Amino acid sequence: MILTVTLNTALDITYRVRSLRPHTSHRVTDVTERPGGKGVNVARVLAALGHEATVTGFAGGATGRAVQDRLTTAEGVLDALVPVTGATRRTIAVVDEHTGDTTQLNEPGPTVTPAEWSAFQEAYEDLVPSASAVALCGSLPPGVPVGAYAGLVRTAKAAGVPVLLDTSGEALRRGVAARPDIVKPNADELAELTGSHDPLRATQDARRRGARSVIASLGPEGLLALTPEGRWRATPPTRVHGNPTGAGDSAVAGLLSGLVEDLPWPSRLARAVALAAATVVAPVAGEFDREAYEELVGRVTVTGDATAA
Repeated sequence: MILTVTLNTALDITYRVRSLRPHTSHRVTDVTERPGGKGVNVARVLAALGHEATVTGFAGGATGRAVQDRLTTAEGVLDALVPVTGATRRTIAVVDEHTGDTTQLNEPGPTVTPAEWSAFQEAYEDLVPSASAVALCGSLPPGVPVGAYAGLVRTAKAAGVPVLLDTSGEALRRGVAARPDIVKPNADELAELTGSHDPLRATQDARRRGARSVIASLGPEGLLALTPEGRWRATPPTRVHGNPTGAGDSAVAGLLSGLVEDLPWPSRLARAVALAAATVVAPVAGEFDREAYEELVGRVTVTGDATAA
């Protein structure tokens, strides 16, 4: 079982309109709703790859109930969300069918009380020993300590379970210092963490700060990986167009599945890049197109040196 943590779960709502224009009314041509938040997205992709995944984090109010109701139909995904009094947030993605561009609106999430945070920590400590890997993903809802991920990293490491961290800002800075096995920032998050806009220099700096392996997401340019086993660059065979929502989460699922399957780093990176690209071209935000993935994964270019870390 792979455990994914989404402290700020969401109900993801996608609207499709023929053309998005400010200051006007729009007729929505299609609406989809699904459980969301980064770790939930990761779990769904892991399940599609044949791995059992458990989702934990917080759920509250009518939106939280809607998230949990939809999780019951997600084959291979187990709901271990912890109840809170506040309402789970919604995220709204508006897809312009003419241009393919997406406008995203993200609510902040419920305020978590100290008692609710303590209840989550107890639930997490019970789940970790049964996990083959842990993913800590996304933003922190109001009320959760900024050092929360650092503590969760230490709990996983104390249990001997590898842990991946995918967050940003101060939560990332503190989490990296707790020495996670993998961090997966995008270029902006990595620059904010290290002060460097040069991806290679920034990944080296992030490793010095504590991360065992740093996988930098470079958007359509693929991934840059710096690990104890070597340094690699993985690039998709072609630039794809579509909705990038969830592409980074699919990449995390590729990295985690490769980790638990004990694949070599080049194979993990090729899977992650192909899944991310297949997510961009999928019609629903946060899903991946399996046919596109199977066509792309063998064509991802991975270059590097297993001795150059």
